[in-house]
Amino acid sequence: MSLPFNFITDCIVQDKIYPALAQWKAKPYTLGWRDFAQHWPNTVPIELLEHCRIHNYPHNISTTGTGFYAIGIGFFNFDVDYFELIPNWVFKNKNTILFYYHEGDNPYRIKQRLDQLCRKHKLSINCYRFVSGNTSADNIPGFIYFSDHELLYWHRNSKVSATSINLNRRHKEFTALSRTHKWWRATVMTDMIRNELLSNSYWSYRTDIALDESLKDNPIEVDTLAIRSDINDFLIGAPYTCDNMTADQHNDHSTLETDHYFNAYCNIVLETHYDADQSGGAFLTEKTFKPIKHGQPFVVVGPPGSLSALRKLGYRTFDHAIDNSYDLIQDNTQRWQKTLKTIQQIQQQDMHAWFQSCIDDVQHNQQLFLASKYARLNTLYERLHD
Repeated sequence: MSLPFNFITDCIVQDKIYPALAQWKAKPYTLGWRDFAQHWPNTVPIELLEHCRIHNYPHNISTTGTGFYAIGIGFFNFDVDYFELIPNWVFKNKNTILFYYHEGDNPYRIKQRLDQLCRKHKLSINCYRFVSGNTSADNIPGFIYFSDHELLYWHRNSKVSATSINLNRRHKEFTALSRTHKWWRATVMTDMIRNELLSNSYWSYRTDIALDESLKDNPIEVDTLAIRSDINDFLIGAPYTCDNMTADQHNDHSTLETDHYFNAYCNIVLETHYDADQSGGAFLTEKTFKPIKHGQPFVVVGPPGSLSALRKLGYRTFDHAIDNSYDLIQDNTQRWQKTLKTIQQIQQQDMHAWFQSCIDDVQHNQQLFLASKYARLNTLYERLHD
């Protein structure tokens, strides 16, 4: 029998933990409840509690006793002194601080900052645990990797039935979707287009949503690829769309354009990061779990180790049908060059016969994704108490 998570908090509102340390005021089940991340100190409702409820994992929440004082992190703000904001009674009662962060920021840098704050406040560096969405967290004392986005997409897309696996010939070769402009994504898309990989595919690239970055932040060396001018031409013609959905609808996990998965053979996943903040780790989001739930084989354009992380979660990565050696390459430019060759090799085959060879793994992945995440939560519990 699994032991329960004991969550200790300052305030319980409508059976929900009010975000620890938050200054922003909002009520559960209102739009304002989603806005905590936008306000200092950028702490948010603890998603782990929702996962426990959804998957019936035993848990308690209380304003007294001993357990995990859980702090949901919207984004890790290096200017915030988190320990200064934690009430004294939390330490007096010997509660363990639990930071829960589903993003892929470099956990080594976060560890340095938190340990620095511990020394400042004369606290043991063992007073906290940190759950991260970056796989390199497993190499750091007190840090644990957890695939939160798998559970998030499981829940947020739960009202959409898994796409049935189309065994007939499909009209499109690939699906490659990009909602947010990043220079490495522009590089990848441009390279695929100039190599005529997407001429019979569902693909999109929006430029109305962009991060505050420049071409020099691109982890792929564009001059090595001799692609700089081609990228500029590609962006001049943007945005590119393959459906009638808005940018907000594309970001809504509860919506789906079924044809992107039912009528194309392979998904080229453009993940959130390509080098995961120079951490050496991988970061998996709903972008990868969409084709898993909705019945497609995939190639992940993301950090090295992305496929390895999926295998550890129990998913199959079509190693018999795809040259996945790109996942082992640390150099960003070389990894993309190898990934491009992998995609070309897939396209050069009879893609219908290729897909048929992948069906067993597609079905396995879909069933694994749809299953309860109780065991995932139990593993996290055990590791937090190890």
